[in-house]
Amino acid sequence: MENSTEMLFVLQGLNDTKSSKKTYFVVTLLVYIFTTLVNLTLISIIGLDRKLHDPMFIFLCNMCVNGIFGVSTFYPKILVDLSSDVSVTPYKACLAQMLVIYSYIFCEFTTLAVMAFDRYVAICKPLKYHSIITPRKVANFLCFTWLFSISESAIGMGLIARLPLCGFNIDKIYCTSWAVVKLSCVDTTINNIYGYILTIIHSLEAGVIFVSYVNIIKASARSPEERSKFMQTCLPHLISLGNFTVAIVFDVMYARYGSNTSLHTLRSFMSVEYLVVPPLLNPLIYGLKLNQIRRRIFRVCNRKTSTLK
Repeated sequence: MENSTEMLFVLQGLNDTKSSKKTYFVVTLLVYIFTTLVNLTLISIIGLDRKLHDPMFIFLCNMCVNGIFGVSTFYPKILVDLSSDVSVTPYKACLAQMLVIYSYIFCEFTTLAVMAFDRYVAICKPLKYHSIITPRKVANFLCFTWLFSISESAIGMGLIARLPLCGFNIDKIYCTSWAVVKLSCVDTTINNIYGYILTIIHSLEAGVIFVSYVNIIKASARSPEERSKFMQTCLPHLISLGNFTVAIVFDVMYARYGSNTSLHTLRSFMSVEYLVVPPLLNPLIYGLKLNQIRRRIFRVCNRKTSTLK
């Protein structure tokens, strides 16, 4: 049994990249910078334009803030590991990384659920939209999303921190709860029960999203105008939701029930997909699909072009 608080975890997910670490480092750094810039751009556009201070854009802005929150704990550690001969992380740093990553994951899914409810009210109950989605409720939704997500993650980390560990090898490029729990020397029933509780909670959120979109699709079928609104505001949300959900479900299910010797490349990709793709994809698809944001971006670009001339 090891003294867990003094332990150094060895992250084995980068073992296959030893021959081309410099290339991976440059690509990873460029993706990190670009992801941060596109999210900051969308946050700035929404924040500076009063016409974009509607609930839908505020929730989108929150998603971009969460994206920066997630990548800011994932990419720097990967860059450090790619510039080192050995990928290791101290026990406390591992817990801190998991706290932030799982807060990001829970916040992302809860934000998607809130956005689905917002679109449901906007399309199915347009006359009551401003009486239901009030500024006060928007603020409450935002506070709930962050506080609930951080609390979920903090409780999980507390349950992991109590476990004495008998190993130090993690078969990933970053710390995950199940990878650490598997190293425990004692029974982990409480951790498993908490995992099932989280699954039920977020399954209920998935239920809210499903019911919202069933009603949205029914309402959108009534007229071309509603179908146009659905394609413009809901399609980006469905792309974000589908991409994020598939990656999370695959990673969780494979980590618990999959084999460590098969589908190694696919498993490695899917384990980072929800940390890399959504923060990069969300601002791009929303920025290109939503007319208000697209027009604002073109206006800013044209103004800068005119200034340069």
